[in-house]
Amino acid sequence: MLKLRLGVISSTDPLTVRIGDEDRPAWADVGLVGEVAEGDEVVVNTEAADLGLGSGGFDVVHANLTRGLSGRGPLGRQHVMKLNYTSLQHSIEPVELEGLPERVEGWAPPVLVLPLHGHLAPSVWAASVAGRGIRIGYVQTAGGSLPGALSRDVAELRDRGLLGGHVTAGTAFGGEHEAVTTLGALDAAARSLDWDAIVIGPGPGILGSATAYGHGGIAALENAHAALALGLPTLISPRLSSSDPRERHRGLSHHTETVLNLALGSVRVAVPEIDLAGWPTGEEGGGVDMPSVLDALHRVAGDRHDVEVEPVDLAAYEKSGLPTKTMGRTLAEDPLFFAAPLAGGRALAGAVSG
Repeated sequence: MLKLRLGVISSTDPLTVRIGDEDRPAWADVGLVGEVAEGDEVVVNTEAADLGLGSGGFDVVHANLTRGLSGRGPLGRQHVMKLNYTSLQHSIEPVELEGLPERVEGWAPPVLVLPLHGHLAPSVWAASVAGRGIRIGYVQTAGGSLPGALSRDVAELRDRGLLGGHVTAGTAFGGEHEAVTTLGALDAAARSLDWDAIVIGPGPGILGSATAYGHGGIAALENAHAALALGLPTLISPRLSSSDPRERHRGLSHHTETVLNLALGSVRVAVPEIDLAGWPTGEEGGGVDMPSVLDALHRVAGDRHDVEVEPVDLAAYEKSGLPTKTMGRTLAEDPLFFAAPLAGGRALAGAVSG
């Protein structure tokens, strides 16, 4: 059974729900449950917070009993459902519509596959700087959080004009456009959304079981295959870290290693040109340096994938005002984590102009 509890909204900024005598942080997807106000009686799902999850460790409003029981549902004649056969099912108008224009001959927007949501802002920023005027769109897939409205990074990138659109594909929902499948999202983006380049990856947070295949990062394999199947130039932003306390993610993450090993086609892997000796890597750095990272990437890539070194500007990104923290580590504490998507974004811009 779902772990549902009855509570009352005690504050809306930040959103807090009182359950019994405890005030607990919460989140409400207003696109699904409507607006909430102080004093509203709500039903919340408390599972993640009770488990003490670092990512998504808050209660989620399931229903607003005070003002959320008169919703009309989406207007129009949509008949395709997202979250289908669950209590949160709702109809959407899919971006995969009949009569989409044929793709312009010779035109195939490049796709940068992200290993996790923390790569979104750095990669989009770097692509925008390197390729001024290019229009970049984001396809959000499974692997992390499913609600499109949850990402503060997407909202900020859209506000700044760095991101030209947002499609939620498959089980992800709530973007500016909805796609039934990842393949359909990429096809529509390549044919009708007027994007010059595409970044694709999970929403915030990432699923994980500390196994080879049971984690959200494996979505990168599925996303790369979708792009390759459509004949789109496919790049991968590798998950790298100079100071992750978990050995399996330090240097080249096992997530990216698995994706490159299992990929059924050739991809380009952008790696940053950075001297880690000039940056602190923390006590858990474990001797990570760029030669060892490059060696690992070349070993995994073999003669199947292309590894390309791209210059990055960590100092400029740090001054951009965009996110510089991942899983509790700052850019200064884990420069390699941020350098990787900066290299990927620059390579993406180069693929547009090239």
